[in-house]
Amino acid sequence: MKILRSWREQKIMLKQRFSVLMDMDFDYAEGQREKMMERLSKILKIDREELDLLFEELQTY
Repeated sequence: MKILRSWREQKIMLKQRFSVLMDMDFDYAEGQREKMMERLSKILKIDREELDLLFEELQTY
């Protein structure tokens, strides 16, 4: 996946799309990205593959 948007932009877009998400849901320490992705999957009630597709979709806007 080619990243076209900054992480900040992606967080804003996701928070606008999913009102249940808060800033703290995106927090992660270096090397802990997978834990954050798992947390987002649980909050949004989607599997990891769907979450990856969602992030890819954000790059097309």
